[in-house]
Amino acid sequence: MKEIQDLLKTMATLRGPGGCPWDREQDHASLARHLLEEAAELIDTIDRGDLEHMREELGDVLLQVVFHAQMASEAGHFTFADVAREINEKLVRRHPHVFGEMDLQDSAAVLVEWEKIKAGEKGGANKDAPPPGPWDDIPLGLPALLFGDKVWKRVEQKKSLLSEAFCKKLAAEREKASTPKVDDEEAWAREIFFLLEQSRKKGWDPEGALRRYAKDLIKT
Repeated sequence: MKEIQDLLKTMATLRGPGGCPWDREQDHASLARHLLEEAAELIDTIDRGDLEHMREELGDVLLQVVFHAQMASEAGHFTFADVAREINEKLVRRHPHVFGEMDLQDSAAVLVEWEKIKAGEKGGANKDAPPPGPWDDIPLGLPALLFGDKVWKRVEQKKSLLSEAFCKKLAAEREKASTPKVDDEEAWAREIFFLLEQSRKKGWDPEGALRRYAKDLIKT
């Protein structure tokens, strides 16, 4: 697409000799927080159903991808084309029911097959590597709620890989919890919201507290 080529050319110019001083000073680490911010702004437009501004925010997220790819290209690691090629190959590989002969009738079956293919990819990368554990590939930098949700997903999907010590710890922690019984999503959100109020009054950091708790739990 011409538009993509124009964007890549603009980014290369900004990073090149005579380009923008700020853009030339950036590295992968300095840009990391901008990716989080741009993704959050995109999510806000999705929540509001604001399609006009969603287009703009998608562009800002795309800029982050292009920016990182340009820096990687300058260092001789990979290019934007490599990024696009790899994700396209992954999409084709993980959808054998669309691009192959496999017959999967519903989304539940698709997700099961997706996880099987993903596990095979990880295992094939290093034949001598130990088998994957239940917490492998959970990004430690996820927001705390997403991190906790990922942990619960692994608990449900990989029960056979959970250690006896972890299962005992989880059962004991469940007994301590005073989780209210709620019947709908809004009621659950209300409980979480007012738990945040308690946290503020105590001077606690809810994001950090939840992340630390979940990380400590999976270390068991």
